[in-house]
Amino acid sequence: MSIPRFLDIEYCQTDDALFPVAMAWSLADGQMKTVVIAPEEAWLPDDGDLGDFDLRYLEEQGVPLLELVQELHQDLPDQTVYVDGIDPDEILIDLIFSAVSQDAPFEIAPISELFTGIDSDTLEDRRRQLMFDEGLEPQLPENGVYALLMLAQEEGLLADL
Repeated sequence: MSIPRFLDIEYCQTDDALFPVAMAWSLADGQMKTVVIAPEEAWLPDDGDLGDFDLRYLEEQGVPLLELVQELHQDLPDQTVYVDGIDPDEILIDLIFSAVSQDAPFEIAPISELFTGIDSDTLEDRRRQLMFDEGLEPQLPENGVYALLMLAQEEGLLADL
């Protein structure tokens, strides 16, 4: 059985900007990758206000977009990648790939397309409850992916993690 792939993106959103700052995704074997993303200059707000995010940290610790895109091409070619459906994930993926003039090698779909027997409100409640029960911080993308993997496990879509 093929393990569904999941993705979650943490992002900065201000009055003047919306851009990804970290991303996590799952692999075919259920493992996960997580990266901090070095922002493109064009994404940054003119006033320099990034709210809770430290630009210096993002620039020093972040993976350059070309490197990130290459990794995503390696890890998720021709896949349907499921997202929680509550973040602007498609916009953020478009930002990443258009910054390097490429198309995403995968298609994004909400988890409601994977878990067809459950309505989206119930799915979101279960995802939040799993995060709470496991003591996971919701703003960390690796925790979002982990919660989706646990949900898939509960639904019998993958073997024990």
